[in-house]
Amino acid sequence: MSVYANRFQGRCAIVTGGASGVGRETAARIVAEGGQVCLWDLDAGVLAEVAKATGASNFQVVDVSDNDAVVRAANASAEALGRVDILVVGAGVTGATGPVWEFPVDSWRRVMDINLNGAFYCCRAVVPHMLKNDYGRIVNVSSVAGKEGNPNASAYSASKAGLLGFTKSLGKELAQTGVRVNAITPATFKSPILDQLPQSQIDYMQSKIPMGRLGELDEVASLICWLASEECSFSTAATFDISGGRTTY
Repeated sequence: MSVYANRFQGRCAIVTGGASGVGRETAARIVAEGGQVCLWDLDAGVLAEVAKATGASNFQVVDVSDNDAVVRAANASAEALGRVDILVVGAGVTGATGPVWEFPVDSWRRVMDINLNGAFYCCRAVVPHMLKNDYGRIVNVSSVAGKEGNPNASAYSASKAGLLGFTKSLGKELAQTGVRVNAITPATFKSPILDQLPQSQIDYMQSKIPMGRLGELDEVASLICWLASEECSFSTAATFDISGGRTTY
């Protein structure tokens, strides 16, 4: 991983899903490049360990599917950090696998509540803090499943497609401010989220990647950090692929 010294000097970030996977990797890189980070996740014990390991200056135990909890966490984070310049929406779940006509309704609702409603709640709560300084970078972590639709993963695919539409709307609403909003669509990458899936589903997703391998967390974090930086000044309401050649549009 290449580190760009001081790229985030003076910048303060919230990273949801920050206790593991791409959230943890992104948080560590922002800190390494001079920024302050507040981690959001569900497990206080794990958050404390990850905050120490990554150098994050603060963490909040928050269920992103609970709007009131998100509002409280956003206000607490802004107070602890002094400002909020960056929001990385990385919290997500895969849900059950199976055909639509057998898909559990409770799993559908949980996936939507976390992946889509949670992103809405987070952005809704954080944007006002960014507008105070007329500066912000929001990066929503979607998926190639949101573009293509994965069989036996209808809830996940639909939630990630919805996140792309949401990103486009919010980015356009904020286009004449100093806040930029973009999404990324990773293919499958090595992350603890894969523990939620059967190996057959992982094999299917890897078979769709022309490079023939899963992505690495630091590769995804690299793209997120560019989108979260001041360099990303003329891209908003956009979708950026990182898929090993799977999606090319």
